[in-house]
Amino acid sequence: MTINAESGIAAIDAVFKTDPRELSREEILAAHHGGKLNVTASVPLVDTRDLSIAYSPGVAEVSRAIAADADLTAEYTWAQRLVAVVSDGTAVLGLGDIGPRAALPVMEGKAALFKQFGGLNSIPIVLGTTDVDEIVQTLVRLRPSFGAVNLEDISAPRCFELERRLIEALDCPVMHDDQHGTAIVVLAALRGAAATMRRELAPLRVVITGAGAAGVACANILLAAGVTDVTVLDSRGILVPGRAGMNPVKAELAERSNPRRLAGGEAVALVGADVFIGLSCAKLPEQLLAVMAPQPMVFALSNPDPEVHPEIARRYAPIVATGRSDFPNQINNVLAFPGVFRGALDAGTTRITEAMKLVAAEAIFAVASDDLAPDRIVPSPFDPRVATAVADAVAKAAGR
Repeated sequence: MTINAESGIAAIDAVFKTDPRELSREEILAAHHGGKLNVTASVPLVDTRDLSIAYSPGVAEVSRAIAADADLTAEYTWAQRLVAVVSDGTAVLGLGDIGPRAALPVMEGKAALFKQFGGLNSIPIVLGTTDVDEIVQTLVRLRPSFGAVNLEDISAPRCFELERRLIEALDCPVMHDDQHGTAIVVLAALRGAAATMRRELAPLRVVITGAGAAGVACANILLAAGVTDVTVLDSRGILVPGRAGMNPVKAELAERSNPRRLAGGEAVALVGADVFIGLSCAKLPEQLLAVMAPQPMVFALSNPDPEVHPEIARRYAPIVATGRSDFPNQINNVLAFPGVFRGALDAGTTRITEAMKLVAAEAIFAVASDDLAPDRIVPSPFDPRVATAVADAVAKAAGR
């Protein structure tokens, strides 16, 4: 049995390949009518013999075999390569806490992307609870039905605890894509931007606005990749040890980042900065771009409205990236998550490690390096090499 995502992919193609400003609300709603997924059989069902094999009485032989040896589940069901796409609807796109039902179209789209770009079946699961204990218990009980968990659109700081606890509780790969998919692609894009400008990664001064799921994960992966000067801001200003109003995740990150121990807001953080990475809805005043280092890189990733409009950013920065498909250098998680999960499942690993995330970013950069330019610092989401390169790198890092 497989997921058929053809109708969903048609809608997704339209979003990727068309200026979103040209899409009407009616056209978008029509493309989503009835949902974007359906299930089709992967075996023939045209006569009584087919029915007897696929279902009763023949299926009983498969059930007996699995009852005798649970490891045969991987051979005779789809569970081992099925990704559960899980959300509680508390941080959906730029819409915020809109609930599980309103989150479901996004999860369906994610499942369609898994199939199209990673060749993996996936099932959207939206939960009518925001309680971490209840979500963990639910997924532990559902574990026999799937082989991996993609967490999606779950608000911070709960998302950090939820991911950690699920990794501990489940014997299968778990990844919160809003954190790590974003971080992987941001690192790949920064490698591409630095290579385009013939600059080294380590000495760059990086400023990240937004200390939620994506901001924290991006800071972590950049530090792991060797960037030595990463400064993170939330709505109250720069994360610095001892500052009031920080949750435990922010406080811990403050100890490992901001080596110059800056305090204050963007006006302080951006002086002499080489890279701006926007992962919040806060607007960046144009005058602050002028205080950055010469030839800076600006990643204004808030969607649908970037922190600073790309046309304004280009007055100061030779390389500008956004989260949108109608400007060059789209930072899109679809470059990462299909290959990451495929590689982890190919390798039969139970964990997606930091090393796997780093090699995934390197693989994306390696594909882009064939054709780098200021407006091409990452590959196209439709480049068929990307998911395979990422999957192979992740599987190798897992020791396959």
